[in-house]
Amino acid sequence: MDISKEKIRHILQVFFDKGENASQVAENVNSVYGPDTVTANHWFRRFRSGNFDVKDTPRSGRPIVENIDKIMEMIESDRHVSTVSIAKELNIEQKTVWNHLNKAGYKKKLDVWGATR
Repeated sequence: MDISKEKIRHILQVFFDKGENASQVAENVNSVYGPDTVTANHWFRRFRSGNFDVKDTPRSGRPIVENIDKIMEMIESDRHVSTVSIAKELNIEQKTVWNHLNKAGYKKKLDVWGATR
């Protein structure tokens, strides 16, 4: 069953307000909406601390698509560029650069980036 994370969090909040046990609530929610739908402990801790905001918090950092586009642009302009220099210029981890290049089908052979597909 397709249900939004925010709706699940509202359901958790209702059970929290009723004084229910987090693990029992998770079991009930998972039985209705499917296994691994929710782990209630995190949200119950959050509610106990007084934070009842169920919306996703904004994340910092550059959007992934922007990173991928810039990485590809750098590879196209210089086939000899290193993942270290790309990572430094974009202020991201070198492993992130490697992952994006591998997913895009790029491999480095004899110090030159090329598509393997």
